[in-house]
Amino acid sequence: MRYLLVCLMIPISGIAASGNSPLLFASGDERVALVELYTSEGCSSCPPADRWLSGLRDDPGLWSRFAPLAFHVDYWDYLGWRDRFASARYADRQRRYARSGKARTVYTPGFFVNGEEWRGWYGGRSLGPERPVVGTLEARVGDEAVMLVFTPAGAGAANDDAGLRATIAVLGMGIATDVAAGENAGRRLEHDFVVLGDAEGAMHKTGPRFETSIALPAVDALARRLAIVAWISRRGEQQPLQAVGGYL
Repeated sequence: MRYLLVCLMIPISGIAASGNSPLLFASGDERVALVELYTSEGCSSCPPADRWLSGLRDDPGLWSRFAPLAFHVDYWDYLGWRDRFASARYADRQRRYARSGKARTVYTPGFFVNGEEWRGWYGGRSLGPERPVVGTLEARVGDEAVMLVFTPAGAGAANDDAGLRATIAVLGMGIATDVAAGENAGRRLEHDFVVLGDAEGAMHKTGPRFETSIALPAVDALARRLAIVAWISRRGEQQPLQAVGGYL
């Protein structure tokens, strides 16, 4: 399949939107699990986890039951291979999970499901049937920004005084890297659901709903396809309340 250069520094009409009509994604009331993989092209233990995550492309629960994304961390770059998708911010996000007690230590490959450390991929366990009713998150993707609206299902999901923050991430699918140095030297690594860019903002309460608009992050990468994931968390916390995603 031929690769296309996609640059989101320009309006993405024709990629994220058909004509001038924005794309609309909605989660439904039941929680969509946010599946986070912390990985690195400089880590020899990471390719099996990357392949496991790629396998979710064909799972019927993709986007309706779970939204996967791969954060590439930079703390293995010193081994001789600089991961072009890595960011110190993504490593800091993983460290914040560890500091909050959600993980025993920082390591790759490391999975979190709904903000909790998860090692089930090793044994082929499912992501779990638990889907509490929390409320609906809608993402309206336009040419330059994403409009997010969260309608809580009740006081248990978000009370009247809750401060909520929203995050959006643009993901790259079908990405390949020929690694020339480090622990994976000589290997061709293939990735899906790679976080290519992200942005966040505070949500504002409007009646029974919470709303915000976040500018699409600038992204310049080779990918066969793009996707977007959005999620919300309580202010000062990383654990997601609800997530939504889909292909662009």
